[in-house]
Amino acid sequence: MSELITAELVDLDLSAATKDAAARSLAGRMAAAGRVTDLDGFLADVAAREAQMPTGLDGGIGIPHCRSAHVTEPTLAFGRSASGIDFGAPDGPADLIFLIAAPAGGDADHLSILSTLARHLMDDTFTGALRSATEPDCTAALIRGDEPAAAEPTAPAAAADASPTQAADEPAPESADEPAPTPAPFRIVAVTSCPTGIAHTYMAAESLEKAGQAAGVEVSVETQGSAGFQRLDPQLVADADGVIFAHDVEIRDKERFAGKPTVDVGVKAGINRPAELIAEVRQKAAHGETGAPARAAAPMDQGAATGDGFATRLRKWLMTGVSYMVPFVAAGGLLIALAFALGGYTVDKAPSVAEHFLWTESASWAALLFQTGSVAFGFLVPVLAGFIAYGMADRPGLVPGFVGGAIALTVNAGFLGGLIAGLLAGAVVMALQQVRIPPVLRGIMPVVVIPLVSSAVVGLLMFLVIGKPVAALQKGLTDWLSGLTGANAIILGVILGLMMCFDLGGPLNKVAYAFAVGGLANPNEGSLKVMAAVMAAGMVPPLAMALATTVRGRLFTKTERENGKAAWVLGASFITEGAIPFAAADPLRVIPSAMAGGAVTGALSMAFGCTLRAPHGGIFVVPLIGRPLLYLLAIAAGVGVSTALVVLLKGLRKPSPTHAAPASADEEAGVPVAA
Repeated sequence: MSELITAELVDLDLSAATKDAAARSLAGRMAAAGRVTDLDGFLADVAAREAQMPTGLDGGIGIPHCRSAHVTEPTLAFGRSASGIDFGAPDGPADLIFLIAAPAGGDADHLSILSTLARHLMDDTFTGALRSATEPDCTAALIRGDEPAAAEPTAPAAAADASPTQAADEPAPESADEPAPTPAPFRIVAVTSCPTGIAHTYMAAESLEKAGQAAGVEVSVETQGSAGFQRLDPQLVADADGVIFAHDVEIRDKERFAGKPTVDVGVKAGINRPAELIAEVRQKAAHGETGAPARAAAPMDQGAATGDGFATRLRKWLMTGVSYMVPFVAAGGLLIALAFALGGYTVDKAPSVAEHFLWTESASWAALLFQTGSVAFGFLVPVLAGFIAYGMADRPGLVPGFVGGAIALTVNAGFLGGLIAGLLAGAVVMALQQVRIPPVLRGIMPVVVIPLVSSAVVGLLMFLVIGKPVAALQKGLTDWLSGLTGANAIILGVILGLMMCFDLGGPLNKVAYAFAVGGLANPNEGSLKVMAAVMAAGMVPPLAMALATTVRGRLFTKTERENGKAAWVLGASFITEGAIPFAAADPLRVIPSAMAGGAVTGALSMAFGCTLRAPHGGIFVVPLIGRPLLYLLAIAAGVGVSTALVVLLKGLRKPSPTHAAPASADEEAGVPVAA
């Protein structure tokens, strides 16, 4: 592995007068060392990054940087200017200029070194040693961490701890007059990120952590950088008193921090004024200001940690695909359902509206809705496959995933083919990412090699090996659904009802929903019955909890009674998650009750032969339901069963002082009371 920086990449007498000239001078050294293949192309990438946000930092530092396909391996060039160069820092020109070049694909080890360098640029001892360095080879060794700062003749001895390649910073010793830490310090969690995820990301993290130490505040930072990111511990997030986002790109998994006092700023604010941000979030917490409320997690997902076993990761991959597919399902399915309602069940035989459309005819509008919805539905399997692969391998998985999903449609492998294609594409990309390759090829890996090889492998397997057997299986499943009658249909309705109500929007709920939606891609009488049963059962839990809080309010806390009012609307809209607050507070009584009602509704819907062409909508799509009155009767029966059971089970528990006094302090504070 080549060294990140060598003496040839150091210029202690940088004569450039502008930042463009400085970048060209340092980039020329990279090109001469064989680290950059196209000088002008690389400089264009540097300029594009600079246009997003100036890279000058307080303290006389400039860090132009970018990821580029013209870079063969992570490289750092350093220049020291006697006159200073304007990089847009608030405090004036920079005399220490670091040009950071990373390949488009990135290399985790080298990017970790770059991030550590970025952190050490916040250390005055380290930068002081660089300003006093006299030899290029010693300067390169100092930056690499091969030689401590004390080895420089005029550098302070304390700079020996300033190596950018150390795994972690040593905490500074506390002074004798420093006040003792408070028993319960204010706790902040922060996330930092920038467009390239190399320098500003880690500088902002270091700056916030140091400002937190000075203020006696616990600051824990998640850096979402090019080397990947390690999610903060969920308990740490839950216990935090406030949140700081210092970012110039979208925060990943931002919903984890919902409902807390939040300060949201650009990444440079995290570097230049961290103390102000900490003071601001403390002030918001003192005034009771919060961000958007968090949606409660499904009971079966609470406490789940990242990095669990294969089964957990498989579930997350599949749910990623399903979550991205659902908007296409909702848009396409509702458009098709409205088309049938407006134009009748022969609307699918209408000619293309691109060739024949009459503005005054309802049949033309119905055909327009149907054909638009059909196009949206055509994306279901490719989107499912593409984002399953994305969940496994990030962006490199998208191309082979979409290609595999499209092939699944071509060979009539349908929904099942899309699932398999997505998993296959993700696995192929993950395998390719493990292959050690020559440095010269690293820059083209993510844009050429991985998409090319992975798409070819997935195409070969889907067309010649997997496609036909899966297509046969898909046809068998479709034929089975078409022939569902009598007891078999009722048993399937019971199973789907139980799955929809077991984890209230969690994995099993999504599996049942995905099964129903997959049938809509090739609709027949059986698949339309399944869709109807799934939606009906999913409406039961929130409606039952709403009814229970109405008829037996004394069995519920004040907070639950308030949630019950919202549950009427959520249940009617087919948002099963409306029952989660009740299940989270009392899972042993709520979940079995919900499952019993869901099973009754699913069985009755199948027995009545109700059908549904829309994938969502709740009571608002009743006109699109086959046998709507019987459908509403099935829902009412399930809601009645669930309500009766939850009232019975809650009534049997031992009375507690909290429940005897509905206006207790806990209830006023919104704290759920467990039996």
